[in-house]
Amino acid sequence: MNRYIKEIGASEFQSEVLDAPLAVVDFYSTECPPCEALADKFESLAEIYGSRIRFVKIFRQENRDFAASLDVTGSPTLLFFKDGQRVGPKLTGGILRSAIVKQLDSMLTPEVAAELKSSVAHRRTEADVLVLGGGPSGLASGIYLSQAHLKTIVVDTALPGGFVASTHQVSNYPGFIQPLNGYMLSHQMTEQAKLNGVSFRAPVEITSVDLDGKTVTIDGVETISAKRILIATGSSPKPLGAAGERELVGQGVSFCATCDAKYYEGKEVAVVGGGNSAVEEALFIAKFASKVTIIHRSSSLRANKAARAKAEANGKIEFLLDTKVTAIDKRGNMDMVLTLENTTTGAVSSLNAAGVFVFIGFVPNLGGVGAGLKVDQWGYVETDSKMRTNIPGVYAAGDVTAKHFRQITTAVADGTVAAMAITAELD
Repeated sequence: MNRYIKEIGASEFQSEVLDAPLAVVDFYSTECPPCEALADKFESLAEIYGSRIRFVKIFRQENRDFAASLDVTGSPTLLFFKDGQRVGPKLTGGILRSAIVKQLDSMLTPEVAAELKSSVAHRRTEADVLVLGGGPSGLASGIYLSQAHLKTIVVDTALPGGFVASTHQVSNYPGFIQPLNGYMLSHQMTEQAKLNGVSFRAPVEITSVDLDGKTVTIDGVETISAKRILIATGSSPKPLGAAGERELVGQGVSFCATCDAKYYEGKEVAVVGGGNSAVEEALFIAKFASKVTIIHRSSSLRANKAARAKAEANGKIEFLLDTKVTAIDKRGNMDMVLTLENTTTGAVSSLNAAGVFVFIGFVPNLGGVGAGLKVDQWGYVETDSKMRTNIPGVYAAGDVTAKHFRQITTAVADGTVAAMAITAELD
């Protein structure tokens, strides 16, 4: 272990943490991908700050009651202490290096913090292929590339897994007889990629990207150069911005009817949106649900005439127009309560539903990485049949690309095609 890091148990907490002028504590667990992702950052930051701040690790699984007494219920969790008192925020889950640095700096004088960081050496790493994005497309490509003995690094601003990791169950991915938790499917893909030799940098912040020069700088401390770059950053659903929405994603709030409609057999659900996607998905959901209420903030739907006619003719579908969702709350195991506001009168009402499906559009995740790429009218990257973009040596795959259908299987297929095309070029 790092010379500045000490592992302790609950009995040593007073002497090693509370009696120290400054300390940071990492509560970790085994078989915990976010803990593994944090470990390298914790060690590297201990080398920088360890002469002034005590770095401590506590194995949460063997100190569960003690951790709970400090309001630590998940791993990893970082707590910061100054003169025996908690300071700053509790950091947990996929923790960014910059968030840790910000808190460590705040515990020191600006002069001391600057002096410590002045010794940080900028690292340079070379790879055959750099994959931006650790969702199904990026992971599939990584598996193929590493099996072809190409040094492959996957960089992601979040933990590996992509959007599918937030889906509570996946039942249409080939090879699994029983429905599989989306997180577990992502985890298994990630572990398979690691087993084949893929290296990961996640979660990190992308400082700069030079697609022409095939370099990416992460966290301001490492620049990775590659012979080829594959952009597999995916797309994200547009959120409503309603209170409670983010916290309930995967727990009653969904952005995928194909994935989740089947779990609402005989139940009442709400669909938010008024375009083709919302109406078409509502028709699909109506095959399972006893009632579907389409909520749209305008006085008329934006969907095409044919889709509207089908929805209006479906006895299970009702409409709430001139209405927006301002809050979503969960009551009990599955009951959702939506707070609604009439966009014309301002009147407030509520709606009960077993689940809420949001279809107000997706956006490609190209912030900071898409400069110079040819995109379609919606901002998705255009590629040829081998997933090549308009920039030589730069490929794109998965939901970030211009295509008709976006599913886990199509993302994996794109990643496979891109990986094989890159392998053929580099052979």
